[in-house]
Amino acid sequence: MVQELGYLKETPSQTAGPYVHIGLTPNFCDINGVYETDLGTVMVNDKTLGERITVTGRVLDGAGAPVRDAVIEIWQADSAGLYNSPSEMGGTADPNFAGWGRCPTRTEDGVYIFDTVKPGPVPFKDGRKMAPHITFWIVARGINIGLHTRMYFPEEGKANNADPLLLRIEHRERVDTLIAVREGSTYTFDIRLQGDRETVFLDI
Repeated sequence: MVQELGYLKETPSQTAGPYVHIGLTPNFCDINGVYETDLGTVMVNDKTLGERITVTGRVLDGAGAPVRDAVIEIWQADSAGLYNSPSEMGGTADPNFAGWGRCPTRTEDGVYIFDTVKPGPVPFKDGRKMAPHITFWIVARGINIGLHTRMYFPEEGKANNADPLLLRIEHRERVDTLIAVREGSTYTFDIRLQGDRETVFLDI
């Protein structure tokens, strides 16, 4: 007779919502007294070095409708290409630049906005320079694991064409989903979760 083994069963997966924006950005949701200001709201001050830019866009679902309860975090280097991190070996990052921000999408239209600086190029793990970019992390209801992607800058065509990560994208027509649209100092980067022109997401 075969013995029945009591293996533990896999537990059901859970999504990040629908209350992720309430927990991470309580002031935005009119829940006061948790933090003086929501963490990640301010990335720069009047002493921050570099070119000031605004990064904005929408998170869109497979039908093209805005996702109104997502939370986005960004990480990036400062204008000299240095990260505000203990593991940064290239020098000391700008102490007046946070290097990290968090923003919920607006409930009326799914828009997010970050005021930041344009990052400098940073080295890939093999020493090659990566094009200037900003790393995004997106969570919302229905997403089991936070999604990672990157935003690149349209005016950095030469650097983008040599970027080690962009070169690894097999279907070259999808590279454009990682390139922002520039108008003055504002960069628009829409994140499409599914469907036509789905954004390239990174397995990291």
